[in-house]
Amino acid sequence: MSELLYRDESYRIVGACFEVYNQMGCGFLEAVYQECLMHEFSAAGIPFRAKVQLPVFYKGQRLDKYYEADFICFEKIILEIKTAADLAPVHSAQAINYLNATKLELAILVSFGSHPKLQYKRLAHSRPK
Repeated sequence: MSELLYRDESYRIVGACFEVYNQMGCGFLEAVYQECLMHEFSAAGIPFRAKVQLPVFYKGQRLDKYYEADFICFEKIILEIKTAADLAPVHSAQAINYLNATKLELAILVSFGSHPKLQYKRLAHSRPK
């Protein structure tokens, strides 16, 4: 059986998301959950950067446009937050595109819009060594 990529770090991130959901419930805008997560990550000692502007490339050429990650945690995990009632395949596709653009290997997709519980999904993108 293969080892879960960044297991401890991702458990801490998802745990912080559950704490925010338990305190706030569903129904707010993404920006509210993002601000709550900033407080929760700080309190839990989770290193993060919010609203990180990352370059996007097309055929090897850097574009003027950029991707703004909701969070980069531990300098190696993308956290993408949503407020949709259900995580859809398009959300996963978006997160995979972000992994491709950043060359990172793990994204965590979280929806605070579902009821009665938080939804989350880990998306790993392995690269040849």
